[in-house]
Amino acid sequence: MRFSIRLTLFYFTSLYHKTQYLNLYFMKQALLFLICFLGFQSVLLAQLDDNQPIDTSKIYIVIKNDASFFVGKIKSIDAHEILMHTKTVGEVAIPKHEVKEIRLAKANEVDAKGNLKTAERFATRYFLNTNALPLEKGESYALWALYGPDFQFAVSDKIGVGIMTTWLATPLVANVKYSMTINDISHLGIGLLVGSMSWSSVGSGLALPFATYTLGDRRNNISFSAGYGTVWSNGTSSGRFLCSLNALTKVSNKVSLVFDSFIIPGGGSNDFNLTLLMPGIRVQTAKNNSFQFGFASISENSSQFAALPIPFVEWFQAF
Repeated sequence: MRFSIRLTLFYFTSLYHKTQYLNLYFMKQALLFLICFLGFQSVLLAQLDDNQPIDTSKIYIVIKNDASFFVGKIKSIDAHEILMHTKTVGEVAIPKHEVKEIRLAKANEVDAKGNLKTAERFATRYFLNTNALPLEKGESYALWALYGPDFQFAVSDKIGVGIMTTWLATPLVANVKYSMTINDISHLGIGLLVGSMSWSSVGSGLALPFATYTLGDRRNNISFSAGYGTVWSNGTSSGRFLCSLNALTKVSNKVSLVFDSFIIPGGGSNDFNLTLLMPGIRVQTAKNNSFQFGFASISENSSQFAALPIPFVEWFQAF
């Protein structure tokens, strides 16, 4: 009886170990098959990706992981490299593992020499006025002028906020702007400036809701802005319609021409009108810095223009 019990136990023990061995064997085979299958799928997908049709007549921009880039026509792509023909350095072979992005060049993004046209670093600003172009998320800058500082921050790709003042902190004005892109060259912005006329007088202030339309991009643009400015103090207030015409054009990778204006038209019961014109030049002195210089002419009550004795001198600094 004991012998039969031991034999039975031995039989089931052996059967258990064989079953475990077979299970382990089949698990290994299944795992090996899964690895091979996934590997085959990866290779297949990579081949499909590499064999995507490339238009050899169009200009592409290949951006590497270190932020350097090549501009030209792609001759071929395989699993190891991208073969391009560029006007600047001729034919180049770019290792595939060093590539971060491949995209088609946009219209007017490449010049006749095959170089990528760089955008104006501070394209959203003229001398005094802004436009409908949005600050990119994370993009912020300071504007240092003879009259005082101005700080602008991008909350998102559509919303920018800032604060501006004079060196005496009078007035102290906050601003917010919401930008909407209609298409590649049309942009609409709405915003508000509001603040105190003086830190020593809480009861006085100003507000200026405005709208601006911009035609162009970060290299060349023209803008028209309009708003209604209101000033109040000691329980009384007054307001006027304001407008401006502004433009910027980048004549080289480091030099831009800037035009700004500020117009208070007359009419109605108020005959007072004012026009301020500000042409100037902007030079990019470093990657995140630009210097701007210009003279202004002013006309009051439709009289002849007279030059202001103090030039507009400003420094842009991105941070």
